[in-house]
Amino acid sequence: MPEFLDLHSKMSKALRAAAETAVRRHGLHLGQDHLLAVLWRQDGRTPGEVAAMLNVTTPNVVKAATRMAAAGLLTRRRDDRDNRLVRLWLTDAARALQAPIEKERRLLEEQVTADLTDAEREHLLSALTKIHRSAAALLDAPIDQRNSAVT
Repeated sequence: MPEFLDLHSKMSKALRAAAETAVRRHGLHLGQDHLLAVLWRQDGRTPGEVAAMLNVTTPNVVKAATRMAAAGLLTRRRDDRDNRLVRLWLTDAARALQAPIEKERRLLEEQVTADLTDAEREHLLSALTKIHRSAAALLDAPIDQRNSAVT
């Protein structure tokens, strides 16, 4: 299995670099496109809601949102019903990025899977879904169960 882990690591680094290049063309840092995608689906979410959807920590979302607000992509407003909550709202500049960012993501996906047949692409997506589920389950397992394979 180390062969899989090594190959996955190399692929992840290359794909991450390609994705970073793609979003930078639009003035974004990698990850900000994911935050925007959550708000493109439903604007006005709290940082905690965004964090849960992206499987990251709320402080990471707050830090990204601060940068994005400074760049004119987001605004923060208190919730109308619960003043303790802050909601993130897209600006027109962020809304204008949706089509080009989604196009970049589609193009990148097409380019990196161009050598695959339709059947291979389906199998890859199925296998990656299963691997993701297994890896996520490891994160949810108690620490003593996670380390049992090491002993």
